[in-house]
Amino acid sequence: MAVSRSKTLAFAAIAIAALLHSSVAQTTHTVGGNTGWTIPQGGDSVYSNWASGNSFSVGDILVFNFAVGIHDVTQVSKANYDACSASDPMLIATTSPARVTLNSSGEHYFICGFPGHCSAGQKVTVNVLASTSAPSPAPMASSSPAPRRALTPASAPSPASTASAPTPSTSPVSGDSPSSAPGPSARPPMTYTVADSFGWNIPRNASLFQSWAAGKDFMVGDVLVFNYSAGAHNVAEVTSDAYAACTTTNPISLDSRPPSRITLTTPGEHFYLCAIPGHCTAGQQLSINVTGEAGGASPSGSPSPGSGDMAPPSPNSAASLAGVSAAALLSVFVALLF
Repeated sequence: MAVSRSKTLAFAAIAIAALLHSSVAQTTHTVGGNTGWTIPQGGDSVYSNWASGNSFSVGDILVFNFAVGIHDVTQVSKANYDACSASDPMLIATTSPARVTLNSSGEHYFICGFPGHCSAGQKVTVNVLASTSAPSPAPMASSSPAPRRALTPASAPSPASTASAPTPSTSPVSGDSPSSAPGPSARPPMTYTVADSFGWNIPRNASLFQSWAAGKDFMVGDVLVFNYSAGAHNVAEVTSDAYAACTTTNPISLDSRPPSRITLTTPGEHFYLCAIPGHCTAGQQLSINVTGEAGGASPSGSPSPGSGDMAPPSPNSAASLAGVSAAALLSVFVALLF
């Protein structure tokens, strides 16, 4: 009986040590920090400086936040990295956020496969260290067996406590009033995510933003949400003349902290563009016509899921779940001691 119990305690101690080690060892790194994965204004030194300030180990996760349709993540060999060539890729990710697990030690090379992006600095090298082995559990002092106490199973967290239910999207598909509106002339304020999942970026088609706005019924009290990478874009509201000339002299407002949320407070035409040189002339501009005042409930406080919002996932999410499991196992281990 004593030998069997000692074996049980030893196995429990080893399992706890391994689980605690894995929860601490795994780290989630958001590539570029708040800049995200985009063409950096400071050249490739932006990503090399970011990488040099981080320590990467086997099992860590890289998260690439980028605008879908204008960037991707391509893992390549060193030769293709140096040549900015996306031929013979080891991995290609086109959906954002892209999560890449570092499964081996050594240098790993990533670029954007879109033409010209790598040579403009959208590339990063990470040096991955071999993961350290889990520490051996401390030897346990021998003692005479104590009376066995009835075990109460540790309570596991319910699914509802570890992941909240998704919130229904508040970004409308069209400008029609919801069916729950009080009447044809009144509706609650709405939150519109500009260009939906494409976000506020340089479009391949210059008419993209106006096509998105066409048919939508913008009203006073509605909210526009602009999703973009910090440092790569901004949102300037300008006059009609400045909009036509693509100039940002004396803007009405200027915001460079994504996601930019702009509440429509006055009726009439409103004009928006990106003030980064060359972006407006490339098609990154939007004009809308705001009509009467909306009524009812306030608009949602956050963009709709899948609307291009690039907020990085919590770096501690995996570790926190592992910590919960370790705590549950530890409670069983302590109970076995008595």
